[in-house]
Amino acid sequence: MTTVLLFHHAQGQTKGFLGFADELREAGHTVHAPDLYDGNTFKDLDEGVGYAKEVGFNEIVRRGAEAAEELPDEIVYAGFSLGVMPAQSLAQTRPGAKGAILYSAALPASEFGGSWPEGVALQIHMMDRDPWAEEDLPAAEALVKEVEDAELFLYPGSGHLFADSSLGDYDESAAGLLTERTLAFLDRVA
Repeated sequence: MTTVLLFHHAQGQTKGFLGFADELREAGHTVHAPDLYDGNTFKDLDEGVGYAKEVGFNEIVRRGAEAAEELPDEIVYAGFSLGVMPAQSLAQTRPGAKGAILYSAALPASEFGGSWPEGVALQIHMMDRDPWAEEDLPAAEALVKEVEDAELFLYPGSGHLFADSSLGDYDESAAGLLTERTLAFLDRVA
């Protein structure tokens, strides 16, 4: 199966985030889900974003790169919202990536040195009226045009962390479809 390096969102390693990682493991994948927040979790997204700003976004990306150091090169990088930063950075800059899955966010390829690497598959998931992802949607659309093996899935709704079953944004139907599509992607790139 596939090895996945999965990064949490701005609220930290919530029960829903850890449950999602476990779902991927139950499907036979090896999932590493490092804590980029030194054990901190936040009940409110704004508080979590405030903490990330305090730590520094460059530090979050650095901690993500550090988490990848002991792992094989040929893995899939995935991240929820804030976790997209280290996931996308590693997918674009660490040789050997099999793919990247970006949940609720995307950045222009230029943020991490230019174009998307050839042969690295990409899947992006967002809600179509998510105010947090609104500014990221043009980057997601541009990536899908640029990357040969890329998919963008837009779900109806405005929840940002809609796949985290422990948070108020959770949407069971959309989360189920996201998980199904994620597992299909992981099986395909294995």
